[in-house]
Amino acid sequence: TAAAQEDVVVATVNGQPITEAELVLAETELDPQFARLPPEQKRAAALSAMIEIRLMAAESEKAGVHDDAEFKRRMEFLRLRALHSQYVSDKVASAVTDESIRARYDQEIAAAPAVNEVRASHILISVDENATEEQKAAARTQAEEIIDKLDAGGDFAELAKENSSDGSAAQGGDLGYFGPGRMVPEFEQAAMALEVGQHSKEPVQTQFGFHVIKVTDKRPQQPPAFEEVQAQLRSLMLREKYFEQAAALRGAAQVDITDPVLKTA
Repeated sequence: TAAAQEDVVVATVNGQPITEAELVLAETELDPQFARLPPEQKRAAALSAMIEIRLMAAESEKAGVHDDAEFKRRMEFLRLRALHSQYVSDKVASAVTDESIRARYDQEIAAAPAVNEVRASHILISVDENATEEQKAAARTQAEEIIDKLDAGGDFAELAKENSSDGSAAQGGDLGYFGPGRMVPEFEQAAMALEVGQHSKEPVQTQFGFHVIKVTDKRPQQPPAFEEVQAQLRSLMLREKYFEQAAALRGAAQVDITDPVLKTA
């Protein structure tokens, strides 16, 4: 039944049939060109393209283009590419199933070391990169005065709103949760060393200026949801499987590179 459906003639061009199978192939091959079209228009666009391909191809054939040596080289290259694509589909893509991707995700999550992330707020006294030593000293002194106010029972969020030059000031300096590698090293090291509810007793200097940091929570870092990384994992596994197959085929083949420059490269 499927074969009969594929043989259904959907149009003719100068008496030459265009079958359902050819239309489906054209729709697949030309899909990037139809990306902006509504789904119901893609089929008609594929037929229109197929008609034009048939007409222009016939004209090129009349001109004898198909006998040209360069044309024959291109045809051979396209044939090889089509066979290569079929191999990738049969031996690579078919091996990377939804089940194997899920298993890889579970394996990676299980093997990942336990990492804590912290939730912290900060008050930033910014210092321009071209600031003088006197300006840096003044900024540090201001940060130290804020720490004195915190030690005396001052409210961190209010002090952040009044003094911080960072965009988080409106939220009381809250930066949300972050794990290793998300902040500049000096800030991260200081934040990770604090206990929940504790604020830094000395200003923390970074490239942005002087920070007063308070840690408000700590928790095990949450792994990304499977749905968030599924496409990325699929791409990774496809690359791995492709190079595994390529390495096996190269290892079993006799490949001699005779061009000395290419051989060196």
